[in-house]
Amino acid sequence: MTILQVSENLTHWLEMNVDQLIGSHLGALVSNGAELVKELGELDEDESQPYHVADVSFLMGNRKDRRVAMMLHRHDGMLIAEFERPGETEVVHSRLYPLVRSFITQTKDAESVDDICVRAVRVIKRLTGFGRVKSYRFDSDGNGLVNAELLDAGYPSYLGLCFPASDIPKQARELYCANRIRVIEDVDYVPSPVIPTLNPKTGAPLDLSYAALRSVSPVHLQYMRNMRTLSSMSISIVVDGRLWGLVSCHHDSPHQVNFQTRTACELLGRVLSLQVETREAHIQSARMLLLRQNVVQMLAAMADHDSVLQGLRALPDIFVNFVGASGAAVVSGAGCDLYGNTPAKADVLDLTEWLSCHTGSEVFHSDNIRRDIPELPRLADSVSGVLAVAISEIHSNYLIWFKPEQSHVVHWAGQPQKTLDETGALNPRQSFEHWQQLVEGFSTPWDASEVEGVSEFRFAVLGIVLRKAEELAEVSEELKRSNKELESFSYSVSHDLRAPLRHIAGYTDLLSDLESSNMTERGHRFLGTIANSAKFAGTLVDNLLTFSQMGRSTMKLKEVNLLAMLDSIRHEMRPDYENRSIEWRVGDLPNVIADPAFLHLAMRNLVANAIKYTRDRLEGLIEVRVQDQPDEFVVSVHDNGVGFDMQYAGKLFGVFQRLHRMEEFEGTGIGLANVKRIVERHDGTVWAEGRLDKGASFYFTLPKKNLSSTADVTLDL
Repeated sequence: MTILQVSENLTHWLEMNVDQLIGSHLGALVSNGAELVKELGELDEDESQPYHVADVSFLMGNRKDRRVAMMLHRHDGMLIAEFERPGETEVVHSRLYPLVRSFITQTKDAESVDDICVRAVRVIKRLTGFGRVKSYRFDSDGNGLVNAELLDAGYPSYLGLCFPASDIPKQARELYCANRIRVIEDVDYVPSPVIPTLNPKTGAPLDLSYAALRSVSPVHLQYMRNMRTLSSMSISIVVDGRLWGLVSCHHDSPHQVNFQTRTACELLGRVLSLQVETREAHIQSARMLLLRQNVVQMLAAMADHDSVLQGLRALPDIFVNFVGASGAAVVSGAGCDLYGNTPAKADVLDLTEWLSCHTGSEVFHSDNIRRDIPELPRLADSVSGVLAVAISEIHSNYLIWFKPEQSHVVHWAGQPQKTLDETGALNPRQSFEHWQQLVEGFSTPWDASEVEGVSEFRFAVLGIVLRKAEELAEVSEELKRSNKELESFSYSVSHDLRAPLRHIAGYTDLLSDLESSNMTERGHRFLGTIANSAKFAGTLVDNLLTFSQMGRSTMKLKEVNLLAMLDSIRHEMRPDYENRSIEWRVGDLPNVIADPAFLHLAMRNLVANAIKYTRDRLEGLIEVRVQDQPDEFVVSVHDNGVGFDMQYAGKLFGVFQRLHRMEEFEGTGIGLANVKRIVERHDGTVWAEGRLDKGASFYFTLPKKNLSSTADVTLDL
């Protein structure tokens, strides 16, 4: 209880030297000191809010007959005592309870947050007598919108106007959260320094963050003068630990607010904070309930259709209006579905590519695309608001909602800017006259409940996708077992059929040689049909045997010279085209890592098809090219043959799938299936493009591999 520091004005007030006060005991300074010291010894260490202990008189100096109100609080290991003139305690206490009780009990369920603020402003003005009392709430950028006001004649009104965020610096906002009430009784007060400047115990200046008599920034005092406010009081509205708003009281002359009144106002401020928090929580809960009802409807539709995409397609309006959007998109491996008013499909796909590269969280939202995604100017030309959620951990699959631009006028209490003087010091705003600003490029903001609802919807969709994946995994395992059995069966059957078919072909040849002279023309025709059928069946069995072996044989990866392989294939097949006019165009073919036998079979099938399907052309054209991509080679074989209809492209690589009649072009329908299996064994992909009578192009990829890191591996497909 030893006095370590005092304010300089206390020495003037008591007409004592600093040395007489520093080092003395608190109990020797004020009346009833012994009782106070005992009570203060029981004070909690975290009692950081000043409270009235007693009205005391000084036992030292020349003001022993003057009683003052003594307020105390603890902070940073210090006990801080403040003294000021007492107010009319009996009057305030008699008014406090009915005012607070009335404020609490008059809250109605249907009452809005702004209505609650209006009642709080009315009660605080009655308690304090300030000429103007207003409340304002902060938006997400920190700007304060005046939502309630009560004023005397002659005071300018700020109701409905905005105060810029720059009026309250970040440090001041943090202080408002810690110290719920601040008062400046006279803007022209003379600040009193603390002596000594550094606390002897801590070696640092005394932290007066919670002190009622703490001085304020000169910039703020000038701000008040510019506003023609000579005294003020502010009461913090704190919701969920953040500064939600302020009740600000102004007077055009010095105005005393005693500590009892301040205590009453601080209590009202805390009650107001709780009521605002409760009302906003109620509104948030109502919004979330509606959002979850929509989620349930969409999930039910997905379950009915056994598909996420089909479920959303069944309820497009609910999907779009789910978060108050004007349009929405679903981007997945199946394509891009658009609903309502959206950007062009190409712009949506550009957005998904940007999202996959730039967002680190599952949910992205912006109310100003031009500001937040400058890389996509075309997107900003059509929409201003975007809310997107990823529905895959691996692929660029997104649900996206869009909002249009909503140009609006902001009404400011003076132009929101501060200036620097000739020394570089900050000057507060000079004018608080009504000033309008047209704001463009923004959509209506995304509410926090909408972002949370989208996040919940994402988890629900991921749950459906995961369950579907598990079901598909079970089906895949069953298919693998079935495929193994089918491959074994096809291998056995094709292997066992080879001998009988050879016998049929052999005996047909013998019969033709031995009995040719004894057979009629009709018999020769029948015998020829048998021979051709046996030959075709033998070829079919050989191809089936090769196809079944594709999933059973060991891969022997080596470096393969594609150009040499193509020359070998052309030499093998020369009898099939030696009497035809074919132009061969062969690009630069690199060396690749592959199984030579398998790759030879795949290339031979593609070249054979190109030769076969160009035979009705006066001059055939066959082109073989390789595109060198960063991670893979893309091999392509093009021709100018009969081509095919792209709507049947999905059938090309299936077993026994043919797009042309047997009478026109011979074949077993297994060659391209072999190509697909070989390419997939090499971890590549295969596809085709074509147009009727305009030719066809077949593509397959071969991943780039390091031969030294590969080994012979048996792949069981």
